Amino acid sequence: MARFILRSIFSTIVTMLLVSVALFFLLEASGRDITIRILGVFSTEEQRNSLSLQLGLDQPAYLRYINWLAGNDWRVSNLVGYPLETVKNESTGEDEWWANVDGQLTRWKLEDGELYALTRQPDGSTITEQVNAWTTVVDEDTGDEKEVFWGLDTNNNAVYWVRGEGQEVYILTKAGMRKEGDGPQRYIPLSKGLLRGDAGLSLQTGRPVTVTLLPRIKNTLILAGVAFLVVMPLALLLGILAGVNEGKFIDRFISIFSLGFTATPEFVTGVFLILILGIWLNLFPAVAVFLRPDAIFADPKILVLPVLTLTAVELGYVVRMTRTSMVEVMQSAYVRTAIIKGMPFRRVVFRHALRNALMAPITVIMLHVNWLIGGVVVVETIFGFPGLGKYIYDSAIFGDFNAVEAAAMVTVLIAVATRIIGDLVYTVLNPRIRYS
Repeated sequence: MARFILRSIFSTIVTMLLVSVALFFLLEASGRDITIRILGVFSTEEQRNSLSLQLGLDQPAYLRYINWLAGNDWRVSNLVGYPLETVKNESTGEDEWWANVDGQLTRWKLEDGELYALTRQPDGSTITEQVNAWTTVVDEDTGDEKEVFWGLDTNNNAVYWVRGEGQEVYILTKAGMRKEGDGPQRYIPLSKGLLRGDAGLSLQTGRPVTVTLLPRIKNTLILAGVAFLVVMPLALLLGILAGVNEGKFIDRFISIFSLGFTATPEFVTGVFLILILGIWLNLFPAVAVFLRPDAIFADPKILVLPVLTLTAVELGYVVRMTRTSMVEVMQSAYVRTAIIKGMPFRRVVFRHALRNALMAPITVIMLHVNWLIGGVVVVETIFGFPGLGKYIYDSAIFGDFNAVEAAAMVTVLIAVATRIIGDLVYTVLNPRIRYS
């Protein structure tokens, strides 16, 4: 068993690595200009080139993948010449990058051709003072000497300034693009890498992916967990009830209705429930509006329609699989022998038939856990539910590759984990199964 678990962990790591590589380069090969998405179609080429430089998109694709996966602070610290550290911003809760200069957390800025150091104080404020930290180098192209400096700016970038050769850059603000001089020649956005819990910056929101993704995962886990607790016990009960009453009215009734629910697309079921229960009868919110982070607990009614939609779609699959498995087990020789010997029917079903009948449905249940977690894109989109599925959809439409890759890694991890859990559950239901 230990060897099986180790092999499963190893295969999980390999699978996630291959998926991350494939997904990254598929998004890279799409040829979409993300700067147009951010700035709009009326932006100028100069503005888009400036933003592309600030996002580090001028770096080779393989290097950006390594930065996303393993981070680049270990490499950038050699350029800056100081160890790099992150500190929580007290107002936003997000990490800020600083250089540790002789025990002082420092950033730099260039104004009117002069270099200034911003030293962080214990209360979070900074002290600004002019410094002369330029390094004289020889230009490889012209052979002339120039003064350069690698440092950290106030936007979590490692930047390369050349004295007297400041670039004109366009800074994206809430009010639009602002043109500034004294800009760096190069930008390297800093990241710890996904392996250390940092998936980079969301290009859609301008905030760290981890900050925007974790609340979505929590929302989807709550939605999927409630739906699972409703669907699976009900589906197993109906499937068992239909299986032990094969050919009778109750069997046909359950089979027909479960098939009807399964055959109806989730967007049709969702719209129908919105019209009937949300608009006409006004019993439940038609749209999941989140006005606060704990909106689910403040108003649990927003879960009702999404859960009912998931229940309607999922119910039929598990019911029919459980019914088929139950019918097959009930027709087996050992069950017929137990009944002929006079063993109570209830005991035959629950003591002998049920455990073997659940072997096949366990596979379906584990597969549908994946669907509930990562494949509820349609349901979350219909109801405006801010979960993982809608996050992936919105990020993919926008072209936010950092967010798409991080969310995809979560779904892959859940898919592989549920498969391993399903294999372990088999050993509980059938002790004869052993993994080596």
